[in-house]
Amino acid sequence: MRIAVAADELVGVAETVVEELRKRGHDPVVHGALNPDDRADWAWASEKAARAVADGQADQAVVCCWTGTGASIAANKVPGVRAALCTDAETARGARRWNDANVLALSLRLTSTPLLTEILDGWFASIPSDDPADQANITHVNEIA
Repeated sequence: MRIAVAADELVGVAETVVEELRKRGHDPVVHGALNPDDRADWAWASEKAARAVADGQADQAVVCCWTGTGASIAANKVPGVRAALCTDAETARGARRWNDANVLALSLRLTSTPLLTEILDGWFASIPSDDPADQANITHVNEIA
């Protein structure tokens, strides 16, 4: 899977995310501080990764900043993106299952390497629900202007 990855600084698990995705057989495309040709600020880096998903250049994205909040807010401004700030594996599983999240937002401050592994395990182990009620929620979210 092609996955856009953005971070606003090279601290915490920023570079580990890329390594972990490669270990899992994914093709990470890096943005922000991970790419010397990009602007590193969280709003720009997260937007670039989210647009890659919305434009079909990436299947999913992982966006990171100090708290993960700014990265998720910026990503969610891109139409077609459903970014979820996840601090544990269960939240990541639920975000994929019930919210059909296509962008994972992470805190560089809170996410340790072992926790990152668990979050990615949960994220990739889950698929979007086909329950009509869950699908109705996703459809409605997509229609909100």
